[in-house]
Amino acid sequence: MEENGGPGAIIEHGFPHLAVVRASITALFRRMSADGIRAYATSFSPADAAFDASDDLHLGAQRVASAMVRALRLPDARMVVAFRPMEEAATVELTAGPEYFIEVNDRFRTHRRDLAAALSHEVTHVLLHRLELAFPDPVENEILTDTAAAYLGAGWLLLDAYREDALTHQRFGYLTPEEFGYVLAKRAALLGEDPSPWFTSPQAYEAYVRGSALAARDHRRAPLAAAGPLARRRYARARRTGATPPGGSAYRFEREASGPGLRVSFPCPVCGQRLRVPVGGRLRARCGLCRTVLECDT
Repeated sequence: MEENGGPGAIIEHGFPHLAVVRASITALFRRMSADGIRAYATSFSPADAAFDASDDLHLGAQRVASAMVRALRLPDARMVVAFRPMEEAATVELTAGPEYFIEVNDRFRTHRRDLAAALSHEVTHVLLHRLELAFPDPVENEILTDTAAAYLGAGWLLLDAYREDALTHQRFGYLTPEEFGYVLAKRAALLGEDPSPWFTSPQAYEAYVRGSALAARDHRRAPLAAAGPLARRRYARARRTGATPPGGSAYRFEREASGPGLRVSFPCPVCGQRLRVPVGGRLRARCGLCRTVLECDT
């Protein structure tokens, strides 16, 4: 897992990987199903992440790793945690199992508060390996891993490890802090679990708020009924011409193969699966992937 740290480190912000993040959420639903995703309704406990100087180094690391395995529903996987000097925060050796070897940066011997964050990424790698879910591009695959960790309840730790002040510039993983916030807000909207009380880093909480704002806007895009007046007017103009407006709008219009009918396709705000519905007024659309019922004004 990648780590950015040190007073002079440059931490990327914003949403540069948003398309891959959204594709990752869709891929999770396709591989795991809506019921499979909802089985992860309870996040990794802050109490299980606690690992302080009074704990035995190796026993404490094994305890946190075992708790991460349970949280990610890998009951027959055993994690062996070792410490060594390395540039990365952590790495995992992916094999057929059931035993997996995770190596973590030597600095976690003393800097223990973020060990659970490093383990969340590596144990998620194991989960995705067992699910045979991966993207061909290595960087996109790491983004998928971060997204899965956050969406399945363990990756809030990766956001909480983000700190940016006069003394510390630290970020774990491949997502920006705001992108972690976006994924966590998507999870919260689906499962009704608010992670904000768990953040110990003020910067992490602020990033979660910014990510939440973007996640909320996904539910206010036309042709959803909750879209605002400006989005509605823009959609109405595009509907009259049957042409997708410039500027990267998520919806597209399609003429029926037979007859004069017009349909609009748009991504589900929950899972990203594209829906295709008739144009012609208010209706309810049910996503076949995540089973969300959406109020639309087409």
